[in-house]
Amino acid sequence: MLRPAKPDNEAERLRALQRYDILDSAPEAAFDDLVAIAAAICGMPMASVALIDADRQWFKARLGIEDPQTPRDAAFCAHAILQPHETMVVPDARADARFRDNPYVTGAPGIRFYAGAPLLDADGLAVGTLCVMDGEPRTLEPQQQAALQALSRQVSALLELRRTSRALRLQLQERAWYEEQLVKFSDALELANADLNEQARLDPLTGLANRRALVAALEQASAAGRPACLALLDIDHFKAINDTHGHPAGDEVLVQVAATLRATSAGHGLLARHGGEEFAWLLPEVDLAQATLQCEYAREAVAFASQALPVTISIGVSAHRPGDTVGEWLQRTDAALYAAKRGGRDRVQAA
Repeated sequence: MLRPAKPDNEAERLRALQRYDILDSAPEAAFDDLVAIAAAICGMPMASVALIDADRQWFKARLGIEDPQTPRDAAFCAHAILQPHETMVVPDARADARFRDNPYVTGAPGIRFYAGAPLLDADGLAVGTLCVMDGEPRTLEPQQQAALQALSRQVSALLELRRTSRALRLQLQERAWYEEQLVKFSDALELANADLNEQARLDPLTGLANRRALVAALEQASAAGRPACLALLDIDHFKAINDTHGHPAGDEVLVQVAATLRATSAGHGLLARHGGEEFAWLLPEVDLAQATLQCEYAREAVAFASQALPVTISIGVSAHRPGDTVGEWLQRTDAALYAAKRGGRDRVQAA
């Protein structure tokens, strides 16, 4: 194991970290949310906001990691801050001389893949990283790496907001003025998180792509001029589930159906939550007959997976036609879905 060197500006970097007054602070939902989003986008079981102190790595937020801190000498992130303007990616730690005999590689949690985007203060000093990890060798798609970098900038902005809020708390004497400023910062943070969720293009309940991501994928598929099919999948009698068992039970059904569809799709195409109880499945490089057959498999899988509540889905599927707009393609598929419902539900209808 190669111990990480310390940056030339280490003293200045540590002063920047201390200005945040964040080490050993209590967990905060805003940081936890950003870590959860990073893990979801990159498809990783472990993620953290790691801050590099003089002799330790301390986690402000962590997912899939037990220890609240680790020695700096064994920290992947202590290497990552040495290149503050680059994301450090380690595809396989056992094949990397820096980490092959690292105790966190040879022992728990068994890190094999690592990617860390540095967290920079206003002067460009790296105080830590937003990182994702896996127990298997991996790679990051370019869009995942770009998203991780975008999320690291959001963490840095959150640190600055937190520091400014603390400075105000120490300086302001008038309670009303202080509360007004705090509300402004809270509103700014909510807007930033709302924009971040939109940018992430991820449905927070099911973990599938959201409608914005679906429309972008449909536009790309339409422009490509390659064979593609679109399926719209609707949970039968979902309103009755909510009315009878309550919205928490309805949410659980949505999560269960999403998980079943994800398993059935086996990574083929794009699955998205189209809205409410309706899902969409973009199937590239297949004709209508193949898409219909795959939809039949999905329909049967959902019915078979139902446990506490009987759940079935109706599906409409259509092939892209040359010259189709996204709206026309969606409209034709939606018409097929309603035909499936009128035909008795729990069935697949091809347009």
